[in-house]
Amino acid sequence: MSKSWKSTLKLPVSSFPARPNPKFQQQYLRQCADDLYAWQSANRPADNPFVLHDGPPYANGPLHIGHAINKILKDIIVRNQIQRGHRVTYRPGWDCHGLPIEMKALGSGNGKGMSPVKIRDQAKRLASKTITEQLKGFRAFGVMADWDNKWTTMDGGYEARQLRVFQRLVRHGLIYRKHKPVYWSTSTRTALAEAELEYKDDHESTAAYIKYPIVSDWSSVPGLERLDGPLYAAIWTTTPWTLPANKAIAIHDDMIYSVLQAEGYGILVASSRVEAVRKFVPAASVLAEDIPGSSLSGLKYRNKLQGPSSAPQPIIHADFVTGDSGTGLVHVAPGHGQDDYEACSKLGIDAFAPINDEGHFTGEAFPEDPERLTSAPSILAGGSQTVLEIMGADVLGTHTIQHKYPYDWRTKQPVVIRATAQWFADVGSIKDDALEALKNVHFVPESGRNRLENFIKGRSEWCISRQRSWGVPIPALYDESGNAVMTEETIEHIISVMHERTTQAWFADDPEDPAWIPDSLQGKYRRGTDTMDVWFDSGSSWTETPEPADVYLEGSDQHRGWFQSSMLTYVAAQKADGKMGAAIKSPFKTLITHGFSLDDQGKKMSKSLGNTIAPVQVMDGTLLPPVKGKGKGPPKADALGPDALRLWVAMSDFTTDLQIGPSVLQPVHSSLIKYRTILKMLVGSLHESSRQAPLTKLDQIALMQLLDTMEQVDEAYSKYEFHRGVQLINRWIANDLSSFYLESLKDRLYCGDGGGVIEPIFVGLLRMLAPITPILVEEAWAHRPQWMVEDSSSEHPGRQPYAAPLVTAERFTVAEATLREDWKILSTIRDSVKLALEFARVEKHVGSSLQCSVVINVWENHLQVSDCLARYRDELEDIFVVSSVAVNWAVPDEPSWYVEEAFSQDDWAGTVTILPPTDHKCARCWKYTAEEEDGLCKRCDEVVAALPEAAAGGV
Repeated sequence: MSKSWKSTLKLPVSSFPARPNPKFQQQYLRQCADDLYAWQSANRPADNPFVLHDGPPYANGPLHIGHAINKILKDIIVRNQIQRGHRVTYRPGWDCHGLPIEMKALGSGNGKGMSPVKIRDQAKRLASKTITEQLKGFRAFGVMADWDNKWTTMDGGYEARQLRVFQRLVRHGLIYRKHKPVYWSTSTRTALAEAELEYKDDHESTAAYIKYPIVSDWSSVPGLERLDGPLYAAIWTTTPWTLPANKAIAIHDDMIYSVLQAEGYGILVASSRVEAVRKFVPAASVLAEDIPGSSLSGLKYRNKLQGPSSAPQPIIHADFVTGDSGTGLVHVAPGHGQDDYEACSKLGIDAFAPINDEGHFTGEAFPEDPERLTSAPSILAGGSQTVLEIMGADVLGTHTIQHKYPYDWRTKQPVVIRATAQWFADVGSIKDDALEALKNVHFVPESGRNRLENFIKGRSEWCISRQRSWGVPIPALYDESGNAVMTEETIEHIISVMHERTTQAWFADDPEDPAWIPDSLQGKYRRGTDTMDVWFDSGSSWTETPEPADVYLEGSDQHRGWFQSSMLTYVAAQKADGKMGAAIKSPFKTLITHGFSLDDQGKKMSKSLGNTIAPVQVMDGTLLPPVKGKGKGPPKADALGPDALRLWVAMSDFTTDLQIGPSVLQPVHSSLIKYRTILKMLVGSLHESSRQAPLTKLDQIALMQLLDTMEQVDEAYSKYEFHRGVQLINRWIANDLSSFYLESLKDRLYCGDGGGVIEPIFVGLLRMLAPITPILVEEAWAHRPQWMVEDSSSEHPGRQPYAAPLVTAERFTVAEATLREDWKILSTIRDSVKLALEFARVEKHVGSSLQCSVVINVWENHLQVSDCLARYRDELEDIFVVSSVAVNWAVPDEPSWYVEEAFSQDDWAGTVTILPPTDHKCARCWKYTAEEEDGLCKRCDEVVAALPEAAAGGV
């Protein structure tokens, strides 16, 4: 009867589960997040800090996949920095003010009848509730942070620091009030900054050609002697609703104009636009041409919408006029366009915008019959058509165009340009300093530099006032005439009152409350009701960090948002403090941007398409086909927890948009299962005796491969190329660890002395995975054997310095350079052996590679190759996973079967021949090295003889 030698083998024994155990997940989450953050805060040196400043998420809804991308990337970074020996500071923040929260607080009634105080109370409750929910969600992702020390833009202390920043800008004259055109959202009834806009390329407008009668003497204009009837100036506009605000018509002095003779009147147009205009006046002929634009400046025309008794309006020169579109004469409404405003302000022409906050015309739009326009639809919902009806016969023609147009990025509704009195920050005087500071910033990806620089270059001023209730008040006082007063001293007084009463009191106190008015001001004053742009709120968050942060990381849309506002407020504050020149700084040393989530077809996610994915769906496995579990129940979702979500983020190149869906998640899922399988095997194969066992040359090759991989992964992580780091880990697991070392080690590990370098491989793998899959690392570490638990020198891989040695150098017996050259030779020959073995399996000569012997013949007996093979002579069978290896031996004549395969590299070559084994199968290790059938090989015989009798016996 054959004996069973199983009890004599050192087979892997591990309690590490094949799938996460939900029972312990919360414990592992706490240990790898809260406990680790507290540990590093206490144990990492304070003089080696790393600060990641949180770009605050907006507190107005549940977490989506974009939140997961952002927070997990930040978490990977801070975990890796802990491994590098830094004391990390990562305080989570939330952006709490602004319109989306206010609109939710207003409810379906749109806030009718609600006081500012009531709105603010509702908004604060909504933001607070959302923060609690989002914080819980972020922690469920395994994100470590100083959660008990979070900050929000609605904290009293934060608001005070923000007002101090504002005060510094006022001190330096960087804040001013002006009545001028700004972007105005009629859907939210407030001014907007450029950063709050998005542009649609397919916006439809009704464009119109309009003629205005010239009422001044044109006899000095050359070529008009033969004109029969009055003369009209033709303009073209894509916004007919702005015609009531028309204050001038612009031409260009250096352009050439013509006059078309229509029935009973002439039409003045640019010569380059004659044919375009004749499409709408087909019977017109060219009466005069070659009229210089300079001869038209100073002519006067009448604006019908301002009534028959209104003053004539001028034709002026403007540099922005071209002959490429329209008529070459431009309708100028200084209350509805920045270029128009600048051209008119030089001439003393006031900005005029006869519309209200909701986008309806006021009585000033058509004084002759005010109700005609005040009762009309809003300017974006039919108001243009009413204006054109009033213009009547002066409309030469209309057509529909599609063009690029700004939209409110929150409500997704079109915006308008409207002149109102607003507060502005002077960007023009600081943008050169900001651009200079950016030169010292590291960008990931580098393309972010041009993007941010272009946004800053394109701005001259920043509209910072908003006509809303939920925000930090602009600390302005107004006298009885409506004149604003805002000085460093008045702000100081207001901040002191807010310190006692909070910012809520600014809106709640009696309007006549004198406490808000400093003694230096005489007379009656009222408090302003404008609030600050939320970008000024979040842009002031650098006040939370004493020095510039090491990293800012957000989505690429924040180049125009938080990155820009942070940069501008930080530089402006330095300028206000006189800290410019050599001391100029950016609030961040490294600026990292990530892309947005797409579905697995590359489409943008949206609720209307039904392709959105919630983070929990990735964690609970419901996006993938269910798998058959233990027992007779139906297949279940394979829930791999937060690590599945984290590994997807890490495996994606975050510098581009990130795709997610079943087809994308399947390889992520497979990789995570592979990690668990490998770790289960490693944990089960950890033997304390291996620490004293000699390092074989095979062990040293495996360590070399591990250390090479760790170094490459470390470099990838240092460059924030996490996807490349994961690729390197996966390649090492597949090519070096699984298919080479563990295969080669199996005989020694199970049947021999149990040696090898499993422990350093286990620790090294966990170090590489610690920033990516920390819950898995925590779980694997918890299942290490008791002798490792009791070893005080065995520190947690997530806390160890990444570069800490895994094996003492004195245990190595072969020089590194020699190992590398040897491995080039051995791996080349091994590949040929594996290929020959595959042919042998296909021909059904063998099932297991142990059923083979190998003969290696090196052509011309190349010395370097022969020396290498001789050096590894006692380990070749393990390296090739065969029963015997002969080098430079003659292949036996007429074997029962054989397979031959050539190998070559550089200037050497040879063959490997696979042959039947020469000895019998060992009943214990299954190598064909026993002298007799069902016997043991010499090695196994010695191992069994050394075992206690109970372990050696058994049937």
